[in-house]
Amino acid sequence: MTSTGKSGAILSRFGNFKRDCRGVSAVEFAMILPLMLTIYLGGVEVGDGFAIDVKVTEVARAAADLTTQFVSIDNSEMSSIFNLSEQIVAPYSLANIVVTVSEVTTDSQGNATVTWSDSLNGTARAVGQTITLPTSLQAPNISLILGEVSYSYTPNLGYTITGTITLSDSYYMYPRLSNSVTRVNS
Repeated sequence: MTSTGKSGAILSRFGNFKRDCRGVSAVEFAMILPLMLTIYLGGVEVGDGFAIDVKVTEVARAAADLTTQFVSIDNSEMSSIFNLSEQIVAPYSLANIVVTVSEVTTDSQGNATVTWSDSLNGTARAVGQTITLPTSLQAPNISLILGEVSYSYTPNLGYTITGTITLSDSYYMYPRLSNSVTRVNS
C-alpha cells in the first residue's frame, strides 16, 4: 500500500466518523447532565427555603394572633402558644426556631416600649426596651402584641456555598378583648 493509499484510507475513515451520529446523544447527555442535576437540586433547596420562610411568617402571625385573644395570659397559656409553633413548623426542626411574643405600649408621645415579653428558644425582650414601630402603627397610648420569629436554615446540599441563612419575620396586632393583655405569673 502506498502512502497516498494510507492517507486516503485515513481520510475515508475520518469522513465515515464525521457522518456517524450514533454517539451524539450520549455525548450531549453527558455534557448537559451536570447542569440538569444542579438545576434540579438547586430547585429543591430553594423550594425548601421558601417553605420554611412561609412557616416562619405563619408562626409569627399565629403567636401574635393567639395572644391578642386574651385579657390576661399566664405561663400555661403562653406555653400552649409556643407549643403551637412546633405544629406549624413541622416537619422542620423546632430546635432552629426562636419565637418571641411581646406586648408593646406607647406613651402620650407615641414612643413604644416593651411591657412584657416571653421567648421560646431565645431571650425575651427586656421590659422597658424601646421599640421603633412601623409608621402606620405609631399612635399615642396604644398597646400592640408583637410576634417575632427567626429560623436558622441550613440547606442540605448548598450549605458550603451559603452557610446558615437566618429567616425572620415579625407581626404586630392589636389586642382584641381589651386595650392590653396582662401577663400574669411570668
